[in-house]
Amino acid sequence: MKNRLAKIIRNTNETQIELSLNIDGTAKRQIDVPVGFLSHMLDLFAKHGLLDLNVLAKGDIFIDEHHTVEDIGIVLGQAFYEALGEKRGINRYGFFVLPMDEVLVTAAIDFSGRYSFTMDCQFNREMVGDMSTEIVYDFWDAFAQNAKANVYIKVENGRNDHHKIEGIFKAIARAIRVACEYDQRALDQVPSTKGSL
Repeated sequence: MKNRLAKIIRNTNETQIELSLNIDGTAKRQIDVPVGFLSHMLDLFAKHGLLDLNVLAKGDIFIDEHHTVEDIGIVLGQAFYEALGEKRGINRYGFFVLPMDEVLVTAAIDFSGRYSFTMDCQFNREMVGDMSTEIVYDFWDAFAQNAKANVYIKVENGRNDHHKIEGIFKAIARAIRVACEYDQRALDQVPSTKGSL
């Protein structure tokens, strides 16, 4: 089977983003994003998802990091949607329960062709490094909208917001990895009774 690849370029008055994705990668990654904490999260996301991921982004961070972070979520979602194509032969569903020190994160995804997003997490502080904690919701919401996927995140326990966010990115990466893997018993089938997703 050939590698599932996508390259997305998004240029607006607020951001300029180039992103390339290989779902069938080996965790080769090159992240050049002007938000340091997001760079760290994307790096571990690619590592745990076994994704080849290149992201080059510029944005109006002299205002704040919101546009840049959210737009990267948009582009990442678009890349998965494009790379997965008709989704023939994949598991479609994936979930993972991940412990991150004192934090426990549950993440689940369905590449259904429809959008839904739920995130249950309470943060204790406004910022982690140079990224606001509230933008984590917007990033994954933007991803879910543009991947046309159902994404569910629940964070239990925890006192450290760095651990919570890192756990979220790792858990989703692992859930995506499961969902994108091929079902050896149904390689020639689209995983839906409708016949398309």
